[in-house]
Amino acid sequence: MVKRDKDSNFLKSVPGFLNRESIPHYLLKWTILCLLTGLAAGTLSALFLTLLNLATDFRESHSYLLYLLPLAGLLIGLLYHHRGKEVERGNNLIFDTIHNPKDIIPFKMTPLVLLGTIVTHLFGGSAGREGTALQMAASTADQLHKPFQLDHADRRILLIAGLSAGFASVFGTPWAGAVFGIEVLLLGRIPQKAVLPALAAAFIGAYVTELWGVGHTHYQINMVPSISLMGVGYSILAGLAFSLAAILFVRLTHLFSGVFKKLKYPPLRPFIGGIIVLVLVLILGTHQYIGLGIPVIVDAFNQASGNEDFAIKILLTAITLGAGFKGGEVTPLFFIGATLGSALSVFLPLPVGLLAGMGFVAVFAGAAKTPLACCIMAFELFGVSCWIYVCIACIVAFLISGHHSIYNAPENKSPRHFLFGKSGI
Repeated sequence: MVKRDKDSNFLKSVPGFLNRESIPHYLLKWTILCLLTGLAAGTLSALFLTLLNLATDFRESHSYLLYLLPLAGLLIGLLYHHRGKEVERGNNLIFDTIHNPKDIIPFKMTPLVLLGTIVTHLFGGSAGREGTALQMAASTADQLHKPFQLDHADRRILLIAGLSAGFASVFGTPWAGAVFGIEVLLLGRIPQKAVLPALAAAFIGAYVTELWGVGHTHYQINMVPSISLMGVGYSILAGLAFSLAAILFVRLTHLFSGVFKKLKYPPLRPFIGGIIVLVLVLILGTHQYIGLGIPVIVDAFNQASGNEDFAIKILLTAITLGAGFKGGEVTPLFFIGATLGSALSVFLPLPVGLLAGMGFVAVFAGAAKTPLACCIMAFELFGVSCWIYVCIACIVAFLISGHHSIYNAPENKSPRHFLFGKSGI
């Protein structure tokens, strides 16, 4: 009798999957799920990046398309108003589903966000690409939970793997993608069983995108000085600047979103937002701030950017996304951080490339609350020699930016909850 009680207590302590299914069955199931998720994410990202490059090239050779941006916004607004109301919350719908699994994420999220993002970039909206990759990968992965009869816990893991695969495949950073898929939802609230599926799906997704022959932009930090007390101090000052940029971006995006939502007819929001962006671009007299802005980011690593570059990108992106155009926030955050860091090289005695690289990931860390993923991304993109400068900038930006986040699902807590758990210290 005593032995049976001990056995019973022991079984209660065994991980849940061992109580429900054998280890071979579990491993086979998740091997198949990770392969399917990574394959789908990698293929969709390859298709997306190819179409995005074509749209960008076509827009740059046909500048008159910018004048059609308001009509493009109206088209996107009508499309989501009549066919995509249940998926218009985008990334936050995915985060809500992971925290509180309910209805399956409609697969139509994938074609809608793909089309909406391509149209946004084709006609000159200022947006990114990560949101599209995350939504396509996660919504596609969620279609697998019924055929495989997954419970709520396994479905959460599958969605996390989808997020990781989407991020990794669109940026070519599998380690950062794996960490991002977990960290963006707060590590303390995510089952440890999600770690290996996230890693597997991220690497498969990134590899599949490469197999399709789709490349990624390469950035290079040419010089990294030896660490010193002064270097640490300058990194902290830069981190403070990056945190302020992250706060400004989040606040402006939420502000414009609230203002546009006062318009009772949703399709008018991106239409009017398109008019505002068009007028601002015409006043500026340059197209360097629309679209992804990759050439500007690359230049920021080689020479000091203008003091106003980061602020203009913040404004145009906040209006574009706040009005309801589709895309993502991360590449604009890369632009904002890289140009701000590059501009700071005039005031801080650190190499321009190093400051651009620090800003590239630190503003993202502050705005997305993912400092670990951002540090790892920097190592994958720039090499490990910059690690101390990058880590300081990311941690400072993360802590100082407080609760401000581009991902505003209510379950995603503040940095205090991230560091110390739900009950605090």
